[in-house]
Amino acid sequence: MANPTNVLSNGIEITGSIRFSHDMIIDGKVEGEITSDKGRVTIGENATVKGDVSAGEVKIYGKVEGKITSQRCELKDKSRINGDIKSKVFSMEEGAQLSGRTDIGG
Repeated sequence: MANPTNVLSNGIEITGSIRFSHDMIIDGKVEGEITSDKGRVTIGENATVKGDVSAGEVKIYGKVEGKITSQRCELKDKSRINGDIKSKVFSMEEGAQLSGRTDIGG
């Protein structure tokens, strides 16, 4: 079986920590920590996350309020981030908003 993708759809709200292994798409509201050792998390356009995000790859289309730690981080054009980012590879599209510090590389 291929690696499953977990989906937290728009309209779902979670308060608490989320831990996953492979891929996760979040398009709802999360208040708490999101963690994966090597997995990939996509924060959708409708998503609002209040808490730290730590994963192998983080792609953000929505809103995140918290620290992001990853190997690869992409901020898409409508994303809004209020927090620090620590990532080996970082990209930010025109239109994305970031309020915080970045630690890129190493």
